[in-house]
Amino acid sequence: MTDREIHLPVAAQSGIDSLVSYTRQAEDEGYERAWLPETWGRDAVSVLTVLAERTDTIELGSSILPVYSRSPALMGQAAATLQEISEGRFRLGIGPSGPAVIEGWHGESFERPLRRTREYVEIIERVLSGEPVEYQGEIFQLSGFRLRSDPPEPAPPIDAAGLGPKSVELAGRFADGWHAVVFTPDGIRERLADLERGAELGDRDPSMVRTTLSLTCCALDDRERARDLARQHTAFYIGGMGTYYRKSLARQGYEEAANAIASAWGSGEREAAVEHVTNELLDELCAAGTPEEARESIERFEAVDGLDAVAVSFPRGASEAEIETTIDALSP
Repeated sequence: MTDREIHLPVAAQSGIDSLVSYTRQAEDEGYERAWLPETWGRDAVSVLTVLAERTDTIELGSSILPVYSRSPALMGQAAATLQEISEGRFRLGIGPSGPAVIEGWHGESFERPLRRTREYVEIIERVLSGEPVEYQGEIFQLSGFRLRSDPPEPAPPIDAAGLGPKSVELAGRFADGWHAVVFTPDGIRERLADLERGAELGDRDPSMVRTTLSLTCCALDDRERARDLARQHTAFYIGGMGTYYRKSLARQGYEEAANAIASAWGSGEREAAVEHVTNELLDELCAAGTPEEARESIERFEAVDGLDAVAVSFPRGASEAEIETTIDALSP
């Protein structure tokens, strides 16, 4: 059975209390886990600490913490601390993000993202073990570090995000899980084959690598409002968040649409970019419309064999009331 989770919003939130409120609502309504991304808003570690303190049973996770904005040792310390604060409810999601974020926002060179992600996973595992960290990699060379607190028991699982074949293969080979975003059902199926290949290369059971899809959802009685919000959000990701989402969508059979959206967005023609997100493409990438339509759409994704969880995500333009309505309408 596929778990239903929640992917907390980062845009236009009035304060941390609103994120706490969404998470408590999700906890009350039976969602398995609340994921929090780290982009341009509040830092995820601080907010996850608050969520851990103000909730009781819902699992918590980061989706994702970029591997360029913290050292791998510090990432391991943060994971250990969050596992302690949450009393074993934490799951660490990491990934490279993309050049637009890493170079534009953080001023770091976006070099060798796959190798960097692999070394992060390996180093974090060593940190979480509580043993001295002696590591000689191609990017990182560490010596002498060790947690000066009890290592978490159990250690939090480490998931890796990825869009392309090689990044998903890496998750299957080295990580405990894979995070996906902006995928069609068929696109997910294709990448799951890469995940299985990676697991086999790592001599692992593919079923032990947990797969999570973050799915843009909007379930409102006002059908057109819900679809417009999801359409705008989709255009923003494909057109405004670098090349990775555009290339991923092209690999899934929508190259013409992906290029048209990106071209219009890059030219400042935002309305035209949104119009290039056709109804067909919207329905392939999102669960948006009336509550009944959105439930039917999310169930299409949950039916994908090998997908362990679907995380209900929200359009960046949705109001707090619209987010709460969607959480309620899609509750498990």
